[in-house]
Amino acid sequence: MKKTFLFLAGAAMVVSMASCKNNSKKAEPAAELKWLSEETVETEIAKEGAPAYISVEKPQVDLSSVPQDAEGYYILFDGSSLNGWRGYGKDTIPSRWTIEDGCLKFSGSNTGEGQTGEGGDIIFAHKFKDFIMELEWKISEGGNSGIFYLAQETKTKGVNGEENYEPIYISCPEYQVLDNANHPDSFLGVDGNRKSASLYDMIPAKPQNQNPFGEWNKCKIMVYQGTVVHYQNDEQVLEYHLWTKQWNDLLQASKFAQDKWPLAYELLNNCGGENHEGYIGFQDHGNDVWFRNIRVKVMNK
Repeated sequence: MKKTFLFLAGAAMVVSMASCKNNSKKAEPAAELKWLSEETVETEIAKEGAPAYISVEKPQVDLSSVPQDAEGYYILFDGSSLNGWRGYGKDTIPSRWTIEDGCLKFSGSNTGEGQTGEGGDIIFAHKFKDFIMELEWKISEGGNSGIFYLAQETKTKGVNGEENYEPIYISCPEYQVLDNANHPDSFLGVDGNRKSASLYDMIPAKPQNQNPFGEWNKCKIMVYQGTVVHYQNDEQVLEYHLWTKQWNDLLQASKFAQDKWPLAYELLNNCGGENHEGYIGFQDHGNDVWFRNIRVKVMNK
């Protein structure tokens, strides 16, 4: 059963921020990028034997208005503005995300996954399907974060009918960002599958070639017709295949198994939705983290 609701979102918001050493600034409105729609669509989805949820479709950036480099990569972050970025489930950038020395920085609240009102995960407001993403990241001592891809925005209804956004990570794969030496997640999971560059809680990154906290690490993620490859510091560290028995088996062996977390299992088993596409995003896990040189090459246009 599906019910569709349309809401006029007004003019879509794009944000821009100035970089200033040790004096990060909050986002200010900008209007350089084009948007494909001004409507937000919410679709209530109920499937037999699975929890009901609401799929939210907010306005997306017109990719043709995003700058490209000489290699054909779209520049999602150029070190000087956050055009096209917004909070997950929001229309603006949470204030803890700023630009510092040409880097996208999250200033942690040290509350772990207990996100505060001025924090939260962020996404680039365009859904990607087949692509190569490259970036660099560094983490604070004992820090934790993550890189999301093929993400969706989903909500569920509470007992009183109120609508609440579900965590982004139950709708999409996560490339783990972690201080392996000092964060306890490094010692949890199975066979190191929560260490940096791992497919979080499912496949360990091997070889584990992370640079320590405070140093830059290179990340590359390739998604092509369901095949996904993670790279760390120029080495391939894992490969897997979405929407296959292998993917289902990985989910069933993880914290997202059907009997442990039915909604996560439903969403992840069909990650990318009907069109096999979704958002790229970064996680607020309560700790300081930095990203830079974020670019994406689209395949199969």
